[in-house]
Amino acid sequence: MLKKALITGAASGIGLGIATALAQAGAKVMLCDIEEDALSAAVAQLKLTNADVDSVRADVSLKAELQAAAEATTARYGNVHILVNNAGIGGSGPYGTWTDAAWNWTLGVNLMAVVWGIEIFGPLIERHGEGGHIVSTASIAGLVSNGSVAYNVSKYGVVALSEGLRLELAPRGIGVSVLCPGFIRTQIVDSGRNLPERFAGKVGRPPATGPRAERIKFIRDRVAQGIDPLYVGELVREGIENDWPYIFTDNELEPFIEARFAAIKEGFNQIRGRIPRR
Repeated sequence: MLKKALITGAASGIGLGIATALAQAGAKVMLCDIEEDALSAAVAQLKLTNADVDSVRADVSLKAELQAAAEATTARYGNVHILVNNAGIGGSGPYGTWTDAAWNWTLGVNLMAVVWGIEIFGPLIERHGEGGHIVSTASIAGLVSNGSVAYNVSKYGVVALSEGLRLELAPRGIGVSVLCPGFIRTQIVDSGRNLPERFAGKVGRPPATGPRAERIKFIRDRVAQGIDPLYVGELVREGIENDWPYIFTDNELEPFIEARFAAIKEGFNQIRGRIPRR
């Protein structure tokens, strides 16, 4: 199974952790990212270990660039067996701070790039008949939402898509997993460094003071001391090998998910025994 893979958002963080883990297991890996310098550095670092890796630059929020990345991957490696939709951004703020540009950017990278990645690579994996696997990075925030931010909405979408797709692709020999990480040592809080020019000046800047600024600082501090991305990469490799439907990185936020499920159950209890009017 671990033959040839394309990973988006692969120049740093979780993506680089997954690329490293797969390459160490003998896979040939195409790293895709919007940051050219970081991408070159990541490939150079992996080649020092004699890994068979290459890179392609793409803004995955643009379907045409993701399609070009797919063409570069098949030109370099032929058949692709593993797709890792990992590219992601932190997005912007909650209700009251929304802008169309922030929603478009966040949903473009975090959700539509996943849709397009599957649309483009799914048929390529099916065509060679050798089986394969698709991993898409969501978040714990894709299972329990703590605010009205575009990030959470996008990650819920990735979970829903992965759950449905798993049922549909299993008979075709393609496994599907959704990665729901907690606090990982990445640059997610500094996503603005990769804001595309078309959104320049249209996405609000985070506040310097106040409750939201304090919340951002809390997240930044937790991420800075978060789990090693390579550890996450190793979990993903294990998840692919064993066809896990969900890949978690830790149990820290499990109680919040249990509380959500309990609240949903209580919603059913509120109408239990009633006969719906037809």
